Amino acid sequence: MKNILAVIKPFKVDEVKDALIKIDVKGMTISEVKGFGRQKGHKEIYRGAEYQTDFIPKVEIKIVVADDQVDEVVKTIIDAAKTGKIGDGKIFIMPIEDVIRIRTNEAGIDAL
Repeated sequence: MKNILAVIKPFKVDEVKDALIKIDVKGMTISEVKGFGRQKGHKEIYRGAEYQTDFIPKVEIKIVVADDQVDEVVKTIIDAAKTGKIGDGKIFIMPIEDVIRIRTNEAGIDAL
């Protein structure tokens, strides 16, 4: 199993969620986060005054899938989240040792 963590632009959440549901992803966790990458924040103008925003709002999506689903899930996220502009986000893939469903004590793939 793998944990896929995607950090994307907030306005792309619904597109990504809908695309993942279409490929039968069973669940995901979404969190609002702030951070910066290469762009190091950005400048905004509010009521004529310019100010620096050091942390940019993003959305973090966490999904645990079977190993054989990873490529399809990653491709789906990229296709749905990509704008072609700086700040589109990143995807991190990490191994998961085990998962247990608390209600039934099911473990491994059956718990997903």
